[in-house]
Amino acid sequence: MENSLKFIGEVQSELKTIEDCPLQEAENAPQAFIKIFPEFLEGIDNIKEGSQLLLLTWLHEADRSVVKCIARRNYGTPKVGVFSTRSPDRPNPIGIHAVKVASVKDGLIQVEALEVLDKTPVIDIKPL
Repeated sequence: MENSLKFIGEVQSELKTIEDCPLQEAENAPQAFIKIFPEFLEGIDNIKEGSQLLLLTWLHEADRSVVKCIARRNYGTPKVGVFSTRSPDRPNPIGIHAVKVASVKDGLIQVEALEVLDKTPVIDIKPL
């Protein structure tokens, strides 16, 4: 039995630094593309424009040592437990994103808004 993650694709985005990233997709996140790796292309056959998806990503630049953090960049407040937040910095930095599909073409899924960095690995895609 294999116990490692297989990345199925990666994000192509204009967001190049963590400072560029909004906290959530509904906070002015730009459109982005999900590039699906060739061996997984058959898995997106039924994804169509207008589909609502749950995108799971691996937040590869996260600090995995964090167990307490400042919530929503409210620096004047006390730290809270990371599991009560959506902070990308956490022991297992899995991102969960509700996205709407703008188009699907040539192994690229264009989504209307996504708040993650360019080159972020994609773990999985599920219908919402």
